[in-house]
Amino acid sequence: MSDLFLLLLIIVLLLCLVVTVGSLLLYAGVLSDIVIKTGPPPIRNVTIAYKFKEGPYKDCGAAYTESCSIGPKLNAIGVFYDDPKQRPPEKCRYVVGSILCEGEEKPDEDLQKLYEKFGFKVFSMPDVSHAVTTSFPCTTPLSHVLGPYRVYPRIASYIEERKLCAFPTIEIYSSDVINYMVPLSRQTDFFVPEMKEEVRTDVKEEDSDDDRGTDITGADSHSDVSSVSGGVPWDSRETSLAVSTAASMASSLPLRDVLDASEDLKYRDHSDRGSNDSVGSGSSFEELDMDQEELGEGEERVKKEYGEEEDTPEGEGGAREGAELVAEKKERLGEGEE
Repeated sequence: MSDLFLLLLIIVLLLCLVVTVGSLLLYAGVLSDIVIKTGPPPIRNVTIAYKFKEGPYKDCGAAYTESCSIGPKLNAIGVFYDDPKQRPPEKCRYVVGSILCEGEEKPDEDLQKLYEKFGFKVFSMPDVSHAVTTSFPCTTPLSHVLGPYRVYPRIASYIEERKLCAFPTIEIYSSDVINYMVPLSRQTDFFVPEMKEEVRTDVKEEDSDDDRGTDITGADSHSDVSSVSGGVPWDSRETSLAVSTAASMASSLPLRDVLDASEDLKYRDHSDRGSNDSVGSGSSFEELDMDQEELGEGEERVKKEYGEEEDTPEGEGGAREGAELVAEKKERLGEGEE
C-alpha cells in the first residue's frame, strides 16, 4: 500500500513539474505570434555606450550584465555584424552596451564618464527611415534565450523571400519587450570604429590573396581589370565587403546573392522578351498557315471551275484570273515570310 502511495505521489509531482515548466514557457513567449514587417525602426539616432567583442554570440551575456549593472535604468542594445553560418563563431563580431540617449537629447555626462571608466566607448548610430522589424515579449530571463530561436529564422525567411539587403541585426532590450531591427539603408553607418578597422584588414587580406593568385597564374598585374579594381574608393569597398560578410544571425543577403538577384531579374526580363517574341512568331506562323490554306482553296476552286474548259476562251480567261489570284497569294505569302 505504501509503495502504491509513493508511486502516485511521484506521478503527481511529475505532472506538477510538467505543468509548471509548460506555464513558464508559455509566459516566456514560446507560443507568441511573431509578426515581421518593414517600416520605421523602434529607435532613431541613438547614442550608445558599447564594448566591441569578437567570439560566439552565446558569450554575450557577460557583457550585457556588465552594461546593465552600470546603468540599470537604461535600455540595453546589441549589434551583431556577422552570420555564424558564414563566418566561424569564434570570429563573429558584435557590440553590446546601453542606450545613453535618443534623438536630439544629450547623454548624461556623469553617466557617460562612468561607462568610459569601465572601458566602454561612445558611438552615435544614424537615423534610418525603414528597417525590417519585429518584437518579442521580455517577461523572464528565459525570454532572452527563446527570442533568438523564435525570431531569427522568421527574419531570415522574410529577408530572403523579398530579396532584401538588410544588415546588421540590432536588439534593443526594454523592461517588457525585445525589439529587433535590421536596417535597409546606411548599413555601414552602424559599424563602430573597431568594426570598420576589421573590415579594412579583411579588404587588405583579400587584396593580397588576389595579388598572389594573379602572380601564380602569370597574369599582368597592370591589366585593365586590376587597375579598375584598385581604383575603387574606400566607401564602395567597405560597402561591398560589408554586404558580403555582415548579415548577423538574420542571414541577410551577401553581395553574391544581390548579384544573383539582379541576374535573375535580367533573366526574367530576357525570358519575358523571348516569350513575347515567341508569341509574335507564333502568330506570324499562324497567319502564314492561313494564307497557305486560302491559297490551296483558291487553287482547288480554279481547277474545279476552269479545269474542264481549257479549250474555250472563257476557260482560258478564268484560268488566267486564277493564276493571277495564285500569284497574288504567293506575293502576300512572301511578304509575310519577310
